[in-house]
Amino acid sequence: MTSTPAHLTTPAPDPLRVLFVAHSFPRHEGDAAGAFILRLAVALADRGVAVHALAPSAADLPLSAELSGIPVTRFRYAPARWETLAYGGTMIAEARRTAGLTMLSLLAAARGAVAKAVQAQGSHLVHAHWWFPSGLAAASAARVPIITTMHGTDVRIARAVPAARPALRWVLRRSAAATTVSRWLADAVRGMAPASAPAVVPMPAAVELFTPGGVRDPKLILFVGRLNAQKGARHLIRAVATMNQRARLRLIGDGPDADALHRQAGAQGLANRIEWLPPQPQPALATHYRQAAIVAVPSIEEGLGMVAVEAQLCGATVVASASGGLLDVVQDGRTGRLVPPASPDHLARVLDALIANPAKAAALGAEGRKSALATFSPDAVAAQYAEIYRQAFHAR
Repeated sequence: MTSTPAHLTTPAPDPLRVLFVAHSFPRHEGDAAGAFILRLAVALADRGVAVHALAPSAADLPLSAELSGIPVTRFRYAPARWETLAYGGTMIAEARRTAGLTMLSLLAAARGAVAKAVQAQGSHLVHAHWWFPSGLAAASAARVPIITTMHGTDVRIARAVPAARPALRWVLRRSAAATTVSRWLADAVRGMAPASAPAVVPMPAAVELFTPGGVRDPKLILFVGRLNAQKGARHLIRAVATMNQRARLRLIGDGPDADALHRQAGAQGLANRIEWLPPQPQPALATHYRQAAIVAVPSIEEGLGMVAVEAQLCGATVVASASGGLLDVVQDGRTGRLVPPASPDHLARVLDALIANPAKAAALGAEGRKSALATFSPDAVAAQYAEIYRQAFHAR
C-alpha cells in the first residue's frame, strides 16, 4: 500500500501569511499608485490569505501604517531628499539622474527589508510585484517561496536592455510561480526566458467604484494616462483634428510630453477644443468616465490597460490600440473597438463612426461592462491567486 505524500494532504495554514513587495503601493486611501495591488490584498482576506505590504519610503510617508485593513511597512533606502524612485512612474529616469546610485541603494535596502519582514511577520510566501526591482530583491533575500508578477514596465525594461535578461531569468528560476497580467506580457517573457511558463492572471479593478450613471456628452472623447510617447496622446490629438465630427477632447494626466502636446494642439487648431486636467483621484475618474461618449486608449504595448477596464466598468465605449494587453481587454466589435497602433487616420474614422451612431456605441459599452465584471472583479482575481499561493506552499 502506498501512502499519500504529507505535503498533498496537509492543509495550508489559515490564514496563509503573504508578504507583498512592491515599489508602487498606495501612499494613502484613494491613491492611484499601485491601487490594484492593495485591492488584491483586501480581496484575499476573504480567501484565507493575510497580506502584509512592504514598499519603499518617500517624502512625508510614515514607516508604518494601515490602508483598508492591510498593514504596510515602508523601508528607508537613502537620505530623504533622494527617496524619489517610487510612486511617480519615473523610476528609471530618477535612477539615471543619480547615476544609478539610488537604485543600488534601493535594491540593497529592499533585500534587507524583505528578510526582516519575512521573519517578523512569519510569512509563508512572498509575492513580488514587478520582477524589477521587487522580484530581484525578494529572490535574493527570501527563504520562503516567491511568486513574481510582471505588470508591464518591468518587462519593457528587460526587452529594451538585453543585459537585464539574465537577471530576469534568475528571478524566474527562483520563483515558485510567475504570473503576468496579460497574454502579451506572457509571450514577451517566454521570448526572453524560454524555460519559464508564466500564468496569465490580471489585476483586479474597483468594481464598486467604477459603475455606470450620469449623462454622457455625445461629443466628448476622454484620454487618461501619462503624457508620454508610449501612451499615444499625440496620435489621438491628430485624429481629433482630422475628424468630420467636431468632437471635444479631455486629457487627464501629466508627463514629459505635456509641453509638446500643447504645442501640437495649438498647431492643429484644437486649442479651444481640448481640456487639460492633472491626474485625478479614482472617485473623480469615475465621474469623467461616465461623462465621456468615448474613452480612447491609444497606448502602444500596454501591459494590461487598466484605464480601458475602468472605462468599461462605467459603461463607456472604449476605442483602443490593438496592442499589448489591450487585446485581452477589448474584443473588437463586441466590447469596444480596436484600431491599428499609431494610426491617427484609422482612429479618426472609428471615432467619427461611433459618435455618429450613439446606439451602437452604447451597445458596445454595455457589453464591455459585462466582460470587465466577469474578468476583473476582485473576488475572481483573488480566487486565482489564492490557489497559486496554496500550490506554491505545498510544493515548497
